[in-house]
Amino acid sequence: MSRQTLSSLLLVCAILLAIGAAVTLLPSSALTISDLGYRTLCPFAPWSTVTLLFLAGLAWVVRQHINSQPA
Repeated sequence: MSRQTLSSLLLVCAILLAIGAAVTLLPSSALTISDLGYRTLCPFAPWSTVTLLFLAGLAWVVRQHINSQPA
């Protein structure tokens, strides 16, 4: 796998994880109330949000490291 392909794949993963983190906070008609005090799409919010943002940040850091390596 080329460096450009891996960099693009990590960028897409980081974006999807960040979008997923935002989606977990959306209000919903779920039966369970999250730790935030309202019914969210994900009953594990905000912990799932923090986890997804951490993974997105990790993908971003790895992508930056790959891009900084000499050819």
